[in-house]
Amino acid sequence: MRCDTRAGRLNSEYDTELPLPGHLRRMPSKRFLLNPSRTAKQGVNINVGKFGPEYEKIVNTMTFCKADMEALGISDGDSVRVRTEFGEATFQCEEGKVPEGMLFVPYGPPTCRLMGGDTGGTGMPLSKGWDVEVEPVGK
Repeated sequence: MRCDTRAGRLNSEYDTELPLPGHLRRMPSKRFLLNPSRTAKQGVNINVGKFGPEYEKIVNTMTFCKADMEALGISDGDSVRVRTEFGEATFQCEEGKVPEGMLFVPYGPPTCRLMGGDTGGTGMPLSKGWDVEVEPVGK
């Protein structure tokens, strides 16, 4: 017998499943379309300062529709990890008015971690319509 720890399975004649320890279990994930943008509230807080707690809260909060939050098993205030092919960042969740399958987050340092460097000749990296994977962060 040999144990395949990546899959959490014991490969034997009985093919018995072994539970993974909690810290190794992957939470369910789902793919979404992410559209970062600016908000009026964010613009006001830029004048106050980008390092204050209110600005940090704004740029670290991602908006989901209710159905998508339920599908991921998350609630307002829970954390999610968002991945693109370029990087990942963690956000706090809030329910809001966005279409199912689409997410909204204000531009900020966390979204920069998700952005690639290709500018398509425009001088500005592509910043809309990102295909992202979202998974809840264990509590």
